[in-house]
Amino acid sequence: MGRIAGRFKRVEPRRRVRRSVLGLLSDLPRKNGWTIAEWAGEATPDAIQHLLSRARWDAEAVRDEVRGYVVEHLHDERAVLVVDETGDAKKGIGTVGVQRQYTGTAGRIDNAQVAVYLVYAGQRGHAAVDRELHVPRSWTTDPDRCRAARLGEETAFATKPELAACMVARFLDAGHRAAWVSGDEVYGGNLKLRSALEESGTGNVLAVACSHEATTNAGKFRADTLAKKMPKRAWQKPSAGNGAKCRRFYDWAVIDLANPDPSSRQLLIRRNRDTSELAYYRCYSPTPVPLTELVRVAGARWRVEEFFQSGKGLAGLDEHQVRRYASWSRWVTLCSSRTSSSALVNGLGVESVAGWSEGGTVFAGPSHERVAAPLVVATFRASARVNMHQRTWGQLRGDLRDL
Repeated sequence: MGRIAGRFKRVEPRRRVRRSVLGLLSDLPRKNGWTIAEWAGEATPDAIQHLLSRARWDAEAVRDEVRGYVVEHLHDERAVLVVDETGDAKKGIGTVGVQRQYTGTAGRIDNAQVAVYLVYAGQRGHAAVDRELHVPRSWTTDPDRCRAARLGEETAFATKPELAACMVARFLDAGHRAAWVSGDEVYGGNLKLRSALEESGTGNVLAVACSHEATTNAGKFRADTLAKKMPKRAWQKPSAGNGAKCRRFYDWAVIDLANPDPSSRQLLIRRNRDTSELAYYRCYSPTPVPLTELVRVAGARWRVEEFFQSGKGLAGLDEHQVRRYASWSRWVTLCSSRTSSSALVNGLGVESVAGWSEGGTVFAGPSHERVAAPLVVATFRASARVNMHQRTWGQLRGDLRDL
């Protein structure tokens, strides 16, 4: 809370945010305004609803603080920014951004709200550092509907790749650096996004469809056609990183593409060892890199799925009960603050996160987060009690005044 406390001018929202984040860190089976209020000993959710809708604070500024906190503690020179979208099924048509659209969560076209997330994935952990709500064209062309959801009059339709490009640019403009960007076919198939990443000098490994056309020194071919031309000796078997139970191994091959400048452009092909199913990736790097590095970046894309799993299963990312844009933005910002705390526990240990010592209990991955999250709550509360015994009455009065 110390990192974001300065973003709240009044003591009431500071206290409410702290209680809300601790509620999101708790082991409640469901997390929304009602359940968090009951967990905090309150009779109604009026206070948290006020925090999400009417209280004065800037969710974008808090998001920037959370982003800086994540990069500072999970810093990795070889970090990967992973972009992906997720959908939340909704009833009715009043929730901001909702319409019948495809969502991978349901695996079908459903009445849903879709948002694009940017996840920072480093060696020590991963956490979301940005988010953008996908506002469909059916909304941006209906001023009355946008006004009811408190969307700004300047809101214009933007595709998911455009939202991804905006978030990556915002990350870089803030002075942060990431060596790579990764994403699925929605983003790999967008030429404007790939060009924007190349212009910024950011390497990328983006999935593309089998029908994607790539230009080699021998001409232009479909990706699946190039895969058929690969000789047996071209396939290698590096690991794509750790999966849920063990390391992930596939067969990989790479093809150099025609390139007018000193940078490296390649087509990466992945083959499943059991089913022979193929997947394709368009790759760019400012300087040539080995196959193992491209495979590592391609494998890092699964970190975003782990974030969605923990964000929805443990942090209530999809359980918000709000309709307006500002309330949605504030809710997902609080959830991101919660998941970033858990990410640091997983990567650095409870004690080092709380600031007690350099060492700590390290949790191996997201499967341990149900244990880690309650420990974070207990650790911060215990830390507060220890600090209270160590401070004078005058210092405590100052602390209470600053809350």
